[in-house]
Amino acid sequence: MLSTAALLANTPPQLLPARELMAFTLASHILLVPFGVALPLITLLMHHRALRRDDAVALQLARRWSAVMAVQFAIGVVTGTVLSFELGLLWPGMMGRWGDVFGLGFGIEAWAFFLEAVLIAIYLYGWRRLKPWTHFWLAVPLPLTALMGAFGIIAANSWMNTPQGFRLDAQGNPVDVNVRQAIFTPMFGPEYWHFVVAMFMTAGYVVAGVYAVGWLRGRRDRYHRLGFTLPFTVAAILTPVQFMLGDSAARAVFHKQPVKFAAMEIVWKTDTHVPEYLFGRLNTDGTISGGLKIPQLDSILAGFKPSTQVTGLTSVPAADRPTAVQATIAHWAFDIMVTVGSLLILLALWYAWSWLRHRDLPRSRWFFRCAAIAGVACLVTVECGWITTEVGRQPWIVYNQMRVSEAVTDTRAGSLWAMLGIIMAVYVAVFGAFLAVILKMRTRWRIADEGSASARAALPPESDTPYGPRSEPEPTAAGAAPGGGSDRTSSGAS
Repeated sequence: MLSTAALLANTPPQLLPARELMAFTLASHILLVPFGVALPLITLLMHHRALRRDDAVALQLARRWSAVMAVQFAIGVVTGTVLSFELGLLWPGMMGRWGDVFGLGFGIEAWAFFLEAVLIAIYLYGWRRLKPWTHFWLAVPLPLTALMGAFGIIAANSWMNTPQGFRLDAQGNPVDVNVRQAIFTPMFGPEYWHFVVAMFMTAGYVVAGVYAVGWLRGRRDRYHRLGFTLPFTVAAILTPVQFMLGDSAARAVFHKQPVKFAAMEIVWKTDTHVPEYLFGRLNTDGTISGGLKIPQLDSILAGFKPSTQVTGLTSVPAADRPTAVQATIAHWAFDIMVTVGSLLILLALWYAWSWLRHRDLPRSRWFFRCAAIAGVACLVTVECGWITTEVGRQPWIVYNQMRVSEAVTDTRAGSLWAMLGIIMAVYVAVFGAFLAVILKMRTRWRIADEGSASARAALPPESDTPYGPRSEPEPTAAGAAPGGGSDRTSSGAS
């Protein structure tokens, strides 16, 4: 067996900075993905409630959420574009050889991106310019485009995990591509639904968490109650569903990527009656330090019986499997996901129990404290999910077909480290601007809701858009707004 030092000696020097650069940009971009995928639907649910019940508070929430959605989309354009360029710049070996096989997924994502941009523009434009239900129905395709974008990305990633839909010629190049098979790979279904539900859960808990903080600070009006209840209900309903989908996805990995599963569960030797380790660290000699050992549980979880055989890392040569450090990273990421998911189920049950008994929110401040941090915990699990997927697949960039070291660029390592520093500085500025805009919007909305007339007058004038309140126009002699127009869609929504 090759030692870890020997494996590192055989890797090109530019591999580490290339991986660090890709990891940083992906980890940054994925924080925005839940809102790009799920916030359109959550906003439309609130918008629909507003129109059906003639609810001015619900309409105000929907309008403000649409503003946040637009700002988030703009930031996602920046981070997503950087990722697209990095695929070609950092991994030309993969894109040059395999792009014709799995590149359609990226094409689908690009089309979805442009459609989503157009639909968001129409949605924002229509707040004061379209009839209420016309405005709503024109926005209905918006969540579908978000799901289509996720479809394209997961199709590409699932192909990298379980590549199919081609055959290799004498030179080892893919030919006779079957597009349908290349998109609908064995891991596509489990990975796609697990990902989509995770995005809706995360967005729901994050949005609800904002209003939970307001609730804890004493702002217990209907605005905060409704802003908390709808997204939290969506997330709470999906939490047990996600737990089952996650279990199904892990079992799919067990069958389709047994070495990755061995890394996720730090299983060293192929065996039956394999114990489950909660956390713990895998050593290079196969021993495990720390963690909580539960006898036979890993075999039971994998195949529903203790006699299930679980493939170990030593079933393949050391050069074809994750290192002990990589396996430990994938294992910890997987265990954090499972732990957070289990705790969220308890939170969802607490919410359901209170609603069924009292038709009301739980009265305990501890519930709202937990709800306030649930969104942050979900963002952590989203990061952990991608760490598990990518690190557990090492050393393959295309599973069992191409190594990461074979796909990396030949650009000098020093240039890549410099690029990483520049990207980090740019991202700090971009995310800082994003936070500043959101806080500015929040301030204006709070002044509109709670401030005095003199405080509102001190604000700079604002155009008639969804991005915040505007001062009420002075009445004309006829008692009508200038221009004779009427606000048909936003009663109380400014």
